[in-house]
Amino acid sequence: MSTDQGRVSLRRILQRLTASEAEIEAQELQRESAESGGVPARQCMRGQVVSVAGRLRTVVYTPRTNLPTLEADLYDGSDVVTLVWLGRRHIAGIEPGRHLTARGRVSVRDDRKVIYNPYYELESPK
Repeated sequence: MSTDQGRVSLRRILQRLTASEAEIEAQELQRESAESGGVPARQCMRGQVVSVAGRLRTVVYTPRTNLPTLEADLYDGSDVVTLVWLGRRHIAGIEPGRHLTARGRVSVRDDRKVIYNPYYELESPK
């Protein structure tokens, strides 16, 4: 092993030892998202059609007067994208902690990235 490789390895080990649990989880999610072909959420821009992969943090049913919505925050380790299904109260498998890949056009609502009625693929539970 060369000296440069040894320094890189030592740096990685020290980084893992000093990183918080949240930082380690974010790095793991970013790696998993990249492996499944997802675009990092922080790079998504308004109007782009993207595929994002990550873990659902929250799932909320929002009753509206004329159109119910189901909203879920998808976190990929870099940023959050809110997935919104219009006219839905519940979708089987859409629950906090579940990994999924979603595809759709990015919008911005209240300075948050949103994908309305995304195509989605649930990952098998780990």
